[in-house]
Amino acid sequence: MTTHCAVDFHARSQTIKYVSDRDGEIRMVKLVHETDDVRRFYSELEPPVIVALEAHGYTAWFEEMLAELGITLRIGDAAKIRASNPRRQKSDKRDTDHIFNLLMEGRFPDIYAPSPESRAIRQMIGYRHSLVKTRTRIANSISAIALTRGATRKPKVLTKKGRKRVLSMPMNPELAQQRSDWFEILDLVESKIKSIEATLEAEAKNDPRVILLRTQPGVGLITGLTLVHVIGPPERFASSRKITAYAGLDPVEASSGEKKRIGAISKQGSRYLRCLLVEIAVTCARLDKTLGALYGRVSKRHPKNVAKVAVARRVLVRSWIMLRDNIDYTEFCRRGQKTVASNRVCLGGPMGKCPKP
Repeated sequence: MTTHCAVDFHARSQTIKYVSDRDGEIRMVKLVHETDDVRRFYSELEPPVIVALEAHGYTAWFEEMLAELGITLRIGDAAKIRASNPRRQKSDKRDTDHIFNLLMEGRFPDIYAPSPESRAIRQMIGYRHSLVKTRTRIANSISAIALTRGATRKPKVLTKKGRKRVLSMPMNPELAQQRSDWFEILDLVESKIKSIEATLEAEAKNDPRVILLRTQPGVGLITGLTLVHVIGPPERFASSRKITAYAGLDPVEASSGEKKRIGAISKQGSRYLRCLLVEIAVTCARLDKTLGALYGRVSKRHPKNVAKVAVARRVLVRSWIMLRDNIDYTEFCRRGQKTVASNRVCLGGPMGKCPKP
């Protein structure tokens, strides 16, 4: 006996169509989140309960509530759900009916949903990212004050030497007060960032997956945690093309007939993961000879931003392979050298061809 629920979820309300195998009666109800007792409704359903809804950006509290009640949640691909509905009319009732039909007919397009632990770490990483951007804006404001008082170049206010230089500059009382307030806020933001990083460091020490990824030159705490908790189970990606497309680092092809055109990257998927990989690309290229050679080879023919994307894509694929095979950086390089050596023996030279068996 299972109770199946299809939910058309919105930020303020949700429309539910559900049926129990016990009596087979189909019911529909609409709940307003501010006035109706949503928890009581789901707790009174006859277990076991399966809830299906589209991927939505405001369902964190709802997912946590269902997990506490022991209810199975299935999240569907919103694009596939809409594409499978040929009707142009759209309403909450029609959307709920469509999700219900997909669920009961076994055609509901499930997508990966992170665990509550992964979601908490991702939220913490996002919070740190917001604080880092705030710190950058504060530092730019202090630098702007220094430039108006005769500084010939932008001071590095995040260093002790740069802060001492700005504090020693003569200013009128108004600007001096602003400078003091900005530094006070900057110290508060930096203390919050250090506190979050200490918590994340404790989480990383207990996660063997993060330890494996951090053996790569240039991959640190934040990058390792982000890769682990954004990628999720590596088995859900069948190939390297799938993982690069998931991160939005795959080139967009617009070909027709004999004309073939490969454009810029798709920029779909996790924006933060993509930006983080591009940000560490130069550091990885400097510390890793293979990535450095790739960066130099691409930068000779294309702009440097294209070379950074190429290195970021290689780091992503490498991290996915390390997670999939549960190996560290040393083992990854050893396997690569072994493959190159076997290819040389097989090919009989760089321009040879492998003989057919």
